[in-house]
Amino acid sequence: MDTERDAARNGAGRMRVMVVAGARPNFMKVAPVLAALRRAGHHPVLVHTGQHYDARMSDAFFMDLGIPAPDHHLGVGGGSHAVQTARVMEAFEPVLAAERPDWLVVVGDVNGTLACALVAAKLREALGCRIAHVEAGLRSHDWRMPEEVNRVLTDRLSDLLLTPSRDAHPNLVAEGIPAERAVFVGNVMIDTLVAQLDAARALDLPGTLGLPRGGFALATLHRPSNVDDAANLGAVLGALQAVSRELPVVLPLHPRTRGRVDEFGLAPALQGLTVMEPLGYREMQSLADAAAVVLTDSGGVQEETTYLGVPCVTLREQTERPVTLTEGTNRMAPWPLTADGVFAAAREARASGRAAPGARVPEGWDGRAAERIVAALEAART
Repeated sequence: MDTERDAARNGAGRMRVMVVAGARPNFMKVAPVLAALRRAGHHPVLVHTGQHYDARMSDAFFMDLGIPAPDHHLGVGGGSHAVQTARVMEAFEPVLAAERPDWLVVVGDVNGTLACALVAAKLREALGCRIAHVEAGLRSHDWRMPEEVNRVLTDRLSDLLLTPSRDAHPNLVAEGIPAERAVFVGNVMIDTLVAQLDAARALDLPGTLGLPRGGFALATLHRPSNVDDAANLGAVLGALQAVSRELPVVLPLHPRTRGRVDEFGLAPALQGLTVMEPLGYREMQSLADAAAVVLTDSGGVQEETTYLGVPCVTLREQTERPVTLTEGTNRMAPWPLTADGVFAAAREARASGRAAPGARVPEGWDGRAAERIVAALEAART
């Protein structure tokens, strides 16, 4: 056991906490956790797996969110689910063995989350490292989604399950996980949104684009079930065309989506839309905060629009974030997706109107979830 780790364990209660991020959705979750660990006097170690790495997208998020340079960058890149998971495990094992943290904190549901949890679970006794999962207990109940497999297995492997909403706890109990291993902490993504909202508004990207506040639609589209299916992709783009005849539509286009648009011969369906390159975090929130309605297949955008009070239409068959439906501003598009169905859902969402930011949010979506995460790690370390 190295000297620094001994000192961390024996002196002043300082913990060595390894935090893993791998893909764009993870960055908004780890930023406040890293900051809260530093404020509390602990030693965070950041590992970037490099999953789906794109310097233009990744580096912009790190800069916007004030995330320090990673202590370790695994650089695993893309590949199939099996290849990517295996590469992360192979690259992560020696890093974990060398660092010997008290806690491994994994977030969300990407392949790197499960891969790192698997490595730590197998070395748990040898290294004395325990696993904490941020966003535990979320369930879509759709095992066709690779993310659902990652979520369920990561929860099974984790010692401490940090939940973003109360509805996650019955899911864990139903799977036989002892209730005492789960701690409600709230939604850490909202910590980042609260911290960055003033700066995002100051950018005024809608004004730069000549768009009035509350007078345009924003769309995001990247999930394989949508963009890898020509019929679904065509239906969504057809709906956006219909919406654009009533108000402008802004579409930051994910590289995967752009490639499928070209492959399926759907480029004409982009005409009349304001198509943009992928945006940084503040740019995206500048648009979302001012939109009349957001259409998305992203999990995080469902949560962000709920906090912002912006009507949202989710372009999926189901959501692992049902609290955004019952307590927030989200609604599901009719499934299977059709241009008419998505357009009707967008029109109904617009008619519901915007709410004041923070007016309709679930418990614990208050900008202080990272503090509760650190407190939970401290309480569970003995």
